[in-house]
Amino acid sequence: MKRFNQINMIPFIDIMLVLLAIVLTTATFVSQGLIDVNLPKAEEVSEPVPKQEEPLQISIDENGDLFFGEKKIAYDELKTKLADVDKAQFIVLRIDKQAAFEQFVKILDPLKAGEFTNLSIQAEQAD
Repeated sequence: MKRFNQINMIPFIDIMLVLLAIVLTTATFVSQGLIDVNLPKAEEVSEPVPKQEEPLQISIDENGDLFFGEKKIAYDELKTKLADVDKAQFIVLRIDKQAAFEQFVKILDPLKAGEFTNLSIQAEQAD
């Protein structure tokens, strides 16, 4: 039987790359918004990264009302509003923890259809 004199590093590197991808995709930003949203708590919350431009905030309050920036809009209007936004625009989603999950899905559909990829979901640091 052939004896192994070396450690195979490829599985270790694969695991590290997967962990890196998970960390990068789950990082969230913390910023103060003008719309009163009671954000959910999370154990892992990262500090906001400074950007050259102000992020676009899309918010849902506890009543299920949708806000585009600071303006209240209907869910049907979101797709037309997003048509005027640059695909590289940084977008922060602020959803109240009391809001129904269905409203969250309603705003993700137009974002996915519009091929927006620079998204962040805001949460508060858990105590």
